[in-house]
Amino acid sequence: MAGTATLSAVAIRRRTWRNVDGERIEGTWRHVFLRNGATYFLTDLLIYADGMVDCWGLVTLEEFARQLASGRVATELADGAQASAHHLASWKFAEPHMWLTPEMLLGEIRDDIDQLNGRPDSTARCLAALDAFRSQPTENNRAALREAYEAIPEHLRIYALGDQDSKDWPLRVLVTGPGHRITRRGEDEVVTEDMHAAALRYFTDREQQRQRYADKAPADGPAEPVETSVLINQTVFPRGWPEDPGILVLRNEFPAPITIGALTYPTVSHAYWALAVADEHRQADILRADTPYAAQKLAENSTLRNGWPQARTAIMTDLLRAKFNQHTDLAEALTSTRTSRLIYTEMGSTFWGQHGQEGRNWMGRLLELIRSELAVSKLNLQL
Repeated sequence: MAGTATLSAVAIRRRTWRNVDGERIEGTWRHVFLRNGATYFLTDLLIYADGMVDCWGLVTLEEFARQLASGRVATELADGAQASAHHLASWKFAEPHMWLTPEMLLGEIRDDIDQLNGRPDSTARCLAALDAFRSQPTENNRAALREAYEAIPEHLRIYALGDQDSKDWPLRVLVTGPGHRITRRGEDEVVTEDMHAAALRYFTDREQQRQRYADKAPADGPAEPVETSVLINQTVFPRGWPEDPGILVLRNEFPAPITIGALTYPTVSHAYWALAVADEHRQADILRADTPYAAQKLAENSTLRNGWPQARTAIMTDLLRAKFNQHTDLAEALTSTRTSRLIYTEMGSTFWGQHGQEGRNWMGRLLELIRSELAVSKLNLQL
């Protein structure tokens, strides 16, 4: 039973918003044809969580429904009519065919509004009614299931179960019930007791299969860390580093000298900035800088090597390898974080660290890489 996303679920990924009295109103958007005179304009239809719709003007959903009914928002296109996409192209229709009726489009928009508000959409409500019917297969519950199924926009019903093979057939069998007629591949047939029982078994098997999938752990370990995240916070110590800095020994400015080639640098930060600059005299100045912060300030006023932005991640990886290979106690501190996500805060760089909600956290990711390499060294593997 291969799954497929519903069209409305895909649409919610196209996000927009508008500001109302300082409040952000979430929205989504889709394309529609707007008829203005004899021309059809391909334009954006903006749909908002508060039920407002913007298509050449902000209107309520009820007002938009009237625009649909009048044909201003077109679900039928005239053969030979002029069409335009503003500042992009113009053309004439030749044998056009629309896939949506006004009711279908309006149903999709209602689903979008439900999703924007975190509410069950028509498909989710139908599946909830299905659960109720399976729990208590009464005719009243079947009627409620039928009503919920028919509330799904007609063209989206085949996606309700997310099954590319069976489509919505098992659901339709339960909705119809034994002794009643149902259409399949253009042919009418009567739902038998065996067909009804097979549909019920389908949902039992489907539930068991989903539970097995949900319970199945990846063969090589969990996808997400089991342990809580570790915050490696940028901290300033005006009187010098404390005797036990804890997890902060993982920071680049921690005084752990590393030897690269013929030179020994006081910290990873000193090494990184000395290697970054092109001028040899400035490299020496950075090496002698009293603090990592002073080393960085010297580099900020210098010309960097050509291609440094492309090389910096690899350079930093090598410097971290040197740090943890040359200081076994620091390597133990790193491996003690096990599989935790490492979050490295950095006020001056959202590339290397995280600042508030922003940041790519490359330092955290590289530390996780070095941690993994240290773990490999204990496995006695020949790679």
